[in-house]
Amino acid sequence: MNTRPVVLVLLLLVLVITSQFEWKQQIGDAADADPAAARRRQQLLAREDAVKEKIILSQEKNIQQLNQLIESLQRQLLHCRGSNNTVHTTTVPATEVGEVEEHETIEDENR
Repeated sequence: MNTRPVVLVLLLLVLVITSQFEWKQQIGDAADADPAAARRRQQLLAREDAVKEKIILSQEKNIQQLNQLIESLQRQLLHCRGSNNTVHTTTVPATEVGEVEEHETIEDENR
């Protein structure tokens, strides 16, 4: 006697679940048949594409600006290295001259 109510409940659950799937499918088909809804979906997709394109263009612009900044910094670095090399080459002989003069004065004092 207990098996009969259990079987009926299971059949009822199967019926409810299958009817839900059919109902959702009918709603989806009705939405596809509605031209206004299809047009709205197309407009939304077009807007999304436009926004994505604007984001990509903005990112490309930022990348170009960063590349220009990198080039500028590289030029400044090369300029600084060049200036640093000329400072070292001009100061080295000056210190050598100072050392030579110092040796001459020490030798003059010893005489």
